[in-house]
This record gives sequence, structure tokens and C-alpha cells, in this order.
Amino acid sequence: MTTDPLAPLLALADIAPAVEQARERVDQAMRHRALRRHGGQVAAEVGLRCAVASAALEGYDHEREAVRAGTVTEPVLQGALRVAGALPGLTDRWAKAPRQALARLHVLAARDVVAEAELGRPVADPVVAARLDGLAGLVAGGTTVPPLILAAVVHGELLNLRPFAGPSGVVARAAARLVLMSRGFDPRGLVAVDVGHREREPEYVGAAGAFATGTPDGLRSWLRHYLSAVEVGADQLTLIGDEIIATA
Repeated sequence: MTTDPLAPLLALADIAPAVEQARERVDQAMRHRALRRHGGQVAAEVGLRCAVASAALEGYDHEREAVRAGTVTEPVLQGALRVAGALPGLTDRWAKAPRQALARLHVLAARDVVAEAELGRPVADPVVAARLDGLAGLVAGGTTVPPLILAAVVHGELLNLRPFAGPSGVVARAAARLVLMSRGFDPRGLVAVDVGHREREPEYVGAAGAFATGTPDGLRSWLRHYLSAVEVGADQLTLIGDEIIATA
């Protein structure tokens, strides 16, 4: 009998109730009436806001309305937009071949930022390669923990490992969203988790550093942050739905 390597995370103080609370918040947001007639518009807006937030977390902050107007050509922001648009088409590949999906995310995120020869190629480091293999094994069926826990681990590991040159954080955040989409928690990518990370940026940075320690307290700190960001993302979905209904 194989022991699930991520199962102990659910036993950390307050984590199981926080998972349930975040799931309930998302379930409530998913019942918004805007999704019945304007689901595509909602998804597009979530993608835009997540891309703007993800680029900002890489240090490239842009006004959302300027991005919407198409006047921002900065490469990291453009890469984040490409990544957001590609996520629905990568969910199947993510579940079956996560390393291929990560490579594709990097190609999309880092075009015009890093040398073409580096696109889609992890850094040449045996430790990085081994940890990517371990992460891919978890994604491809090596754990049965709730999707929120797996997404948090994928995000935290990629954020700290930085396996790709350039805007590796954009890849990490997108991979976490792919976990939620491919596992059926958020199949249409409607939870604006990256907005939650951006709104709680100091906590995001600190908790990511705590995750890197590998201690129970460090892991708990990161999981609590991630689950809080999911709740913010769910509230953002509700806000977007309200705005679309108001202007329809």
C-alpha cells in the first residue's frame, strides 16, 4: 500500500476546515446567474484580470483598462495574456503529460523575454529535474488530496524551484490554475485566484518563502495563504458577474 505524500498536509492545524470554507465560497460564486447567459464573457474577464495580476506579481504592473484597450505591449504582460487564453486547451495535456504542459506554458509566457533556445526548456540542473519529475508524478495521479491542496503544492513548488528562465512565476500561477481546471474544481477557469495573490502580495511573498522551508509551520502558512487567495478569487468572480449583469 502506497502512502499519499500530500495526505499529512490535511492534518495541519486549521487546513481541512479552510479547504472546506474555500470550496463553499467557490460553490456559491459558481451559482451566479451571469454564468447562465454570459459565461464566456465572465471567463474572458477573469482571464484578463488574472493575467494583469500575474504580470504585476512578476514586477510588471499595468492598469487593467490600458491592457483591455490593447495599448500595453510589454512582453511579460503579453505572455501572461497568452497563458491565460491557452489554459482551457491545456487541461487534458496537463493531466496526462504535465511536463509537456509546463514547457508549453513557458513558451507562451517567456516569448520575447528570454532567448528562443531557452523557451520550454527547464534549467539544466539535476535537482530541478528530479523535483519536476516528482511534481509531475503527483499531478499524474500520485495523490488523492483535494484539488485545492494539490494546486497549492504545485504553485509553491514551482514558485520556489524556478525551473524556467524569465517569468517563471507566471508559469507557476498558471500551473496551479490548471490543477483546479483539470481536476474539475474550476473546469472553466472562473476563479480569479491570481487576483487574490496580488491583493495579498506581501502575504503571498512571505508565505512562499515559508513554503520553501518545508517545515510544518511553513507549509501551513502557504496553504492558508493559498486558500485565502481562492476565496478572494471567488469573490472576484461574483463581482465580475454583478458588473456584467448591471451592464447587460
